[in-house]
Amino acid sequence: MKLENSVDAERIHEAAIELLQDPGVKIEHEPIYELLLKRGCKAGRDSFVVRFPRKVIEECVSLCPHEIRFTDRFGKGKVASPSGESLFWSVPGLNIYEQNRCRPFTSQDMARWTWLLHQLPTVDGVFGYALDDVPPKIRDVVGLRIMAEHTTKHIRVLCFSPEGADALVRMKQIVGNYPWFSIGFTAHGPLRWTNLALEIFYRTAGHQIPITVNGEPMAGVSGPVTISGSAVVGTAEILAGIVLNQMLEPGRPCVFNLGLAHTFDMKTAIAVTGGPENALFAKLSAQLGRYYGIPSSSWVSTESMCPDGQAALEKMFGFLTHLQERVSLIWGVGQLESELTVSPAQAVIDNEMIQFVQRYLKGVRLDPEATAVELIRKVGISGSFLEEDHTLEHFKEELYIPQLLWRKKRADWIQSGSKTLAERAEDYAYALMQQKHGSFLSEEQTQELDRIVSDCKRELG
Repeated sequence: MKLENSVDAERIHEAAIELLQDPGVKIEHEPIYELLLKRGCKAGRDSFVVRFPRKVIEECVSLCPHEIRFTDRFGKGKVASPSGESLFWSVPGLNIYEQNRCRPFTSQDMARWTWLLHQLPTVDGVFGYALDDVPPKIRDVVGLRIMAEHTTKHIRVLCFSPEGADALVRMKQIVGNYPWFSIGFTAHGPLRWTNLALEIFYRTAGHQIPITVNGEPMAGVSGPVTISGSAVVGTAEILAGIVLNQMLEPGRPCVFNLGLAHTFDMKTAIAVTGGPENALFAKLSAQLGRYYGIPSSSWVSTESMCPDGQAALEKMFGFLTHLQERVSLIWGVGQLESELTVSPAQAVIDNEMIQFVQRYLKGVRLDPEATAVELIRKVGISGSFLEEDHTLEHFKEELYIPQLLWRKKRADWIQSGSKTLAERAEDYAYALMQQKHGSFLSEEQTQELDRIVSDCKRELG
């Protein structure tokens, strides 16, 4: 089980085990509750409360794959692992901010938003969204249909109903029998998994659909105000979720997601997702993922209402700390307002932030080609390296070249309209969204997916 000797992870793990043994976790789903008791778990003091023995937890966690390939439409994609390269996804939410106003997100926005994310090089996966013009029970099905048409990247579906989960399973086979989309759900803490979450786990089991198991305690509300205390609650919830998923489908790819944990601002009564404490939760999520030998996840968020200085401060800090801590899967491209809102301008700024941080963490080369002693001798005292082949051969890999950051003179800035970074970013985002593209689905796939969507609208809409 252990891949990293981390004192922090060990202490959080042991405290979570204590909670899982007493008082346990409430499992609001009778078939899963009975399955857990049949497979070695114990009944708790209250109805549908389950106690998890250490041996059962260890056996189930050991069944989780060490690596998960979040495939694209071609069955390739990138691999998430406890110590490997970080992957970046967008984010769920309710609203969209553009042209200085915030409004509900629609299915038409989903198409534009997906196509924008498809073109951003740092984005590895596109997240589902709450579509205001679609009945709630079928938002996951309609959303997946739209995203599949406008991107070949991995898709993370935002689940809304058990019936929708049944439709997602059918849709998977139409496009390809590999994990081109994934799902996830969050415990409703403290120490409780709701019927909706468990029913979605139950109905999607057996189809090798990767799942993100989320613990989301709010420090001071649904978890102790201390970071470690809330981390213990979240870890217990996640381990319970992993156990039941492995009992439903041994070997199901699971992501350990403690990074959704957040704090509660005692002055404003607002959940905080972009504070320094959130980076500490991300650090613990990464450490625990390595401890259990499975990929970790977290989010980079901001409480800002628009792409501004606060968003820049909170998100740049978030991307730096998440990448430094080697979080496997990082949500948050385009996110504003504590995950309630996305912004096309913020998405392209985030893309630039990620590339900025990646270049910094890439570090300094010290091989002979980079130190270039012979070249320095050749150019000599008071010479110039601008004309040398060495400069031409290496500048693109050595120097960060931004798309949006301003690096010209003030006179040029004034002549171009004196636009802020947010204004330039919005112009750039719109230019990308307006580029034409064909459907990424075949005619046959389109017809089959449309048939499933129509059935769901008739039955659930």
